[in-house]
Amino acid sequence: MSERRSAISSFAGGNATFALTDAAFVLLREIIVERTGVLFDDLKRGMMSDKLSELVATNGLTSFLDYYYLLRYDEHAERHWAALMDRLSVPETFFWRQPEQIEAVARVIAPAHFAAYPGRTLRIWSAGCCTGEEPLSLAIALAEQGLLDSRPIEIIATDGSREMISRARRASYGERAFRQLPATLKSKYFERDGVDRWRPIDAVRRPITWDIANLASASDIKRHASSDVIFCRNVFMYFSDDAIRSAVKLFAEFMSPEGFLFVGASESLTRLNVPLELAEAGGAFTYVRLGRRDVVERLQMIEPGARRDPVLLDRDRVGCPD
Repeated sequence: MSERRSAISSFAGGNATFALTDAAFVLLREIIVERTGVLFDDLKRGMMSDKLSELVATNGLTSFLDYYYLLRYDEHAERHWAALMDRLSVPETFFWRQPEQIEAVARVIAPAHFAAYPGRTLRIWSAGCCTGEEPLSLAIALAEQGLLDSRPIEIIATDGSREMISRARRASYGERAFRQLPATLKSKYFERDGVDRWRPIDAVRRPITWDIANLASASDIKRHASSDVIFCRNVFMYFSDDAIRSAVKLFAEFMSPEGFLFVGASESLTRLNVPLELAEAGGAFTYVRLGRRDVVERLQMIEPGARRDPVLLDRDRVGCPD
C-alpha cells in the first residue's frame, strides 16, 4: 500500500492538484539526475512531488508530465532549469562546519603550499557553497594564520543555484548560521547588519569570487577544478553514484597534482573506484591522488606564529632538488 500511495503523491496549491504518476516520476527522475546529478530514488518520490509541484503550477501546467516536456523541449528550457536548481537547493549550512577540515587547510596545507611554491597563488574551490558560509570560514581560518593578507590566495565559491549565490553575495547572516563559530571569531570578523543580522568584514570577503557551477556539467567542473584544494562537502549525499564518479574523475584529472579534495563527513568515495585515495592531513580526512597518501600524512600541524616549513612534495620521488 505504501508504494501505491507514493505513486499517487499529489500537491494542492490554490485550486490545482497534481498527481505524480509512475511514468512522470521515471521521466523526471532520469532527466534531473542526468542534468543535475541529484537522484530521487523511490523513497524520495514524495520529496520530488513536493519540490516540483509549485513549479508545475507557476508555469501554468496541469501535470508533472507537462513539466517534463517543458524541461526537455521548451525554447526557454534553460530558464526553467535555473528555477529548478533553485528549488533543489538545500539552504542549510553554518559557519565552521567540520572545522577540522578548515583548520587543516589553514594550518597544514596552505603553509606547506607556500613553503614549496613561495610565489604561487593558493587556489581553493568551494563547490556547492550554498549561501557562502564555507568559503567565508576558510577565509577566516586563513586570516587567523596570518596568510590571507600576506600570501596570494584565491577562493572560488560556486553553487548550482543562482538564488544561493545571490544570497551569498549579499552576505547577511542570522544567528543560526553562527551556532558553531567561536564567539571570538564572530566578533573579530563580522559586523552588525541590522537587527539580529551580521555581515562579514571586507577583509575576509575580498579573496572570494562567486560563480554559478553545475557539478553535473563537465565544462563547469573543468572551469574551476584546476585548484590546489577542492571543498565539495554535503553535496554528493544527494547525487547518484554515477554522477559522483563523473564529478570526482574530473576533479582528479584537472586539480593540482598535489591537490586535496574534502567531502562531507557522511560521504565516502572509497567504494566508487575513483582515482583518489583517502589520507589524513592535520587531523582531517581528505582525498589525494593515488600514491600521495604517505607524503600527505607526513605534513604536520603549524601553530599560529610558528616557523612554516612543512614539506608538501616528496622531493626524492619527483626528482626536485633539495
